[in-house]
Amino acid sequence: MPFKAGIALRSLLLGGLLLLMLPSAGGGEGNWFNFPAAPPPEEYGNILINRTSEQNGMKPATFSHWIHRLKFTCRVCHFELEFNMKANTTEITEGANRAGRFCGTASCHDGKAAFGHEAGNCTKCHNGDRGYGKERFAELAKFPKKKLGNGIDWMRALRRHLFKPVNYLTIVPPEVSYRKTLKLQAEWDRIPPAVFPHSAHVRWLDCNNCHPDIFNIKKKATKHFSMALNLKGDFCGVCHLSVAFPMNDCEECHPDLGGRSGY
Repeated sequence: MPFKAGIALRSLLLGGLLLLMLPSAGGGEGNWFNFPAAPPPEEYGNILINRTSEQNGMKPATFSHWIHRLKFTCRVCHFELEFNMKANTTEITEGANRAGRFCGTASCHDGKAAFGHEAGNCTKCHNGDRGYGKERFAELAKFPKKKLGNGIDWMRALRRHLFKPVNYLTIVPPEVSYRKTLKLQAEWDRIPPAVFPHSAHVRWLDCNNCHPDIFNIKKKATKHFSMALNLKGDFCGVCHLSVAFPMNDCEECHPDLGGRSGY
């Protein structure tokens, strides 16, 4: 069999095997995994912050990751501004915002860089609408495409300098020299390894976003790492369920499923 034909057949067989194991984006009864239902691309990554809003007679505040990603890397909010990685676990309050913390920090919603916390601006956040601001999604029309999630290949857009997000406000990040690509063996036979590229992730994140709370930094010390736990929001699932590209975009992590050799 010619080499290229052999590669194509192998990819087809592996892809078929994975389709037997994995459901569609909406999941389904009797399948091994239940992927979250896919929202519209312009709402993917949007969250409603409702830790205390409704308790205080306000609608939940909407937050669009893709709108903010155009201006800031993940590191700015999830390191410098001390937002937890999981929604509605950060003890954010209106008073803290007005005092210059969280959303109200300088360079953000302080009334100068972006709209502030004056009474006339309340519904710009507290509207309870996950799709608020979706008309701006048209700004991304020229960005390279991806199959799922927002439908945007953010890494390719970054490499092409189609946008330039700020990577820090006051805390200058150190130069990260560790850029090793890891290969993580799959749990099942004939499923190729998952690939984790540090170089792509350090463009967006600080090392302590993942280590040691999500992944133990010691060699082979992250226990019970599995696809099932990812889909419960642990490990990679902290990001790759609702913000970064979703895990049912299988070939992004298991590139050999599609005959590719890397991330």
